Amino acid sequence: MPDQRSVFRICTLCEATCGIEVVIEGDTIVTIRGDAEDPFSRGYICPKAYALKGLQEDPDRLRQPVKRTAAGFVPIEWDEAFALAIGGLSRARAEHGDNAVGVYLGNPSAHSLHSMLYGPVLLKALATQQVYSASSADQLPKMVSAALMFGGGLTIPVPDLDRTDYLLVLGGNPVVSNGSLMTAPDVKKRLEAIVARGGKVVVIDPRRTETARIATEHCFIRPGTDALFLLALCNVIVGEGLDDLGAAAEHVSHLSQARDIVARYCPERVAARCGIAADVIRRIARELCAADSAACYGRIGTTCQEFGTLASWAVDLVNVLSGNLDRPGGAMFAGPAASRGANHQQPGRAQRFGRWRSRVRDFPEMFGELPVSTLADEILEPGAGQIRAMLTVAGNPVSSAPNVGRLAEAFAAVPFMVAVDFYINETTRFADVILPPPAPLERDTYDVALYHLAIRNVAKYSPPALPKPAGQPDEWEILLTLAKGLMGQAAIDLATVDDFIARALTEREIGDGGRWEGLTVDESMKASASLNGPRRLLDLMLRVGLHGDGYGRDVGGVSLATLEANPHGVDLGALQSRLPAVLGTADGTIDLAPELIVGDLERLDASLAAEVPSHVLIGRRHLRSNNSWMHNIREMVKGKPRCTLLIHPDDAGALGVASGNRLRVASRVGEVIATVETSDEIMPGVVSLPHGWGHDVEGVELSVAREHAGVNVNVLSDDRAIDTLSGNAAFNGVPVTLTAL
Repeated sequence: MPDQRSVFRICTLCEATCGIEVVIEGDTIVTIRGDAEDPFSRGYICPKAYALKGLQEDPDRLRQPVKRTAAGFVPIEWDEAFALAIGGLSRARAEHGDNAVGVYLGNPSAHSLHSMLYGPVLLKALATQQVYSASSADQLPKMVSAALMFGGGLTIPVPDLDRTDYLLVLGGNPVVSNGSLMTAPDVKKRLEAIVARGGKVVVIDPRRTETARIATEHCFIRPGTDALFLLALCNVIVGEGLDDLGAAAEHVSHLSQARDIVARYCPERVAARCGIAADVIRRIARELCAADSAACYGRIGTTCQEFGTLASWAVDLVNVLSGNLDRPGGAMFAGPAASRGANHQQPGRAQRFGRWRSRVRDFPEMFGELPVSTLADEILEPGAGQIRAMLTVAGNPVSSAPNVGRLAEAFAAVPFMVAVDFYINETTRFADVILPPPAPLERDTYDVALYHLAIRNVAKYSPPALPKPAGQPDEWEILLTLAKGLMGQAAIDLATVDDFIARALTEREIGDGGRWEGLTVDESMKASASLNGPRRLLDLMLRVGLHGDGYGRDVGGVSLATLEANPHGVDLGALQSRLPAVLGTADGTIDLAPELIVGDLERLDASLAAEVPSHVLIGRRHLRSNNSWMHNIREMVKGKPRCTLLIHPDDAGALGVASGNRLRVASRVGEVIATVETSDEIMPGVVSLPHGWGHDVEGVELSVAREHAGVNVNVLSDDRAIDTLSGNAAFNGVPVTLTAL
């Protein structure tokens, strides 16, 4: 139609970075469909992409700031909202110290260019050690093991899906997630292609997931035993002389110590605990080593458990010992176009954890954060350093963190709270003031974090598809206004502060010019003089990055202008070998036996003799769901109810229940009444509830979600159940008791 236009961008609702075409008439979205010319996703989208239209049009979405009053939330102007937010947070700091302010950063922050670049500025302005995020309810163990082994929290090898001949998947369901810590659109087709070319896909999971259904083989495994299974694979690889490190051989340290460790975990020792026969373990190890190329991949089932860091380390140990690290078809390191520090390829300093510790439970800081499992403690426990004010950014911990009953009690007790969010949800209902950012389609974006984990090197900049409402500040402007106000610089205009930030980042990234002779800070600043905000910072990171143009020194290199001229994205090619340049450890080697990890093996050994609970709980997700707010989009919740308790028919029969009946599910910290769905896809002794539900609590203003409330699995998740090494919440393997109603 002549009055219609298309904007090409990426979907920001999961990690896949699928290209979408947003068809617009006036300021109205006509439809959203896959971008057939996107070199990465090639026209594929999942149902979530269309939720962007529902989100844009959702009447429950906040379009101006609100403050809480005795009569409920009422709209206010932006000047008043900023004054209230800055005033309340500043008072808490003045009266109780910097650490009296707690910060929680939600999962969508990682998908936002604005939050990724300006969130750190806000954290620096607050100067608090009480920082929490979705990382410690998700992937922190993988980040810790990657930092200890390779030198960086995002230096995570990903399976080279399009070239591998053998893929071993543990605790992940990439057909539904489209990859997680593995950015990969249309995973289903990519996995089917492995099998079609004569390869094999093996899934190890307590549930026969959507991924397992299309795999060559599926094996049930008891939740929380992945590290034992993986170390048994390593035992076979080393014990049978199958270990050939290939490309990594010249770049490892502590190889003999790693071999001694895995010698303790023969398949016969771990089989009964894992629920996988010793001969099956041996066969899988041999097949993996015999394949022309292979990759081992572990995800949330391996991270959100009591041995998450050990399991994450063991995944990469399998890849190294089998000779599949940093080789085509194996586990490889992405080469992101925009990467801070990419101009300085040299060994770093040893990763330091525990620069400070949590006040109540003595958890060590990791990557500048404390575990969300102790957030309620830090709010409720009186004394010096008690949290007296909270700031949440795009997060809903009272839905997504463990033991949400206690966390709701804690948030209700916080004297002052600010939320940067566009919904009144389970968490923001406690806020004194809510500052809504623009809707995703009203802001530009580039996936700074996720391209570090992509299975192919690509880059795509997404311009806003729709204009912001009049008076609506951009997300970076919200974060920077808060930051300068908290630093006592409210009178200084935003542009001046932004110039200072741009120059500071430029000085850090360019330094003495790096690999571009003669490049100076002044040259860079002059070249970007017409840009501001995230666009200026992104242009810098692109131009001095791995594929950058060096400000004209490499005519084939990438800049923001390059991406703007290619709205479908730029294909930078298949993953390439990056050893040893990618390593940031102190000595520039891959540490196969980090001291912290080796010290945790005693706890793993003790688990072999531990009593196995009669029933344990695991989570699950659906293709139409990722974050809890998606349940307020009608297209995402239509169809049969999905918040059901999966239980094996044998377990259901023993309890005298059938599908459609209700069961009381209780853990140490809480109980829910759930609707039964019997299925042999779940392992006997294991039950499963999906995450993100339970929207019927008082004060939540999500009209569609309340119609499909479901129950919140995190009423049952135990805030005392953690991966001891990282502090990550152990959502999988929670002991529960089941009672028929």
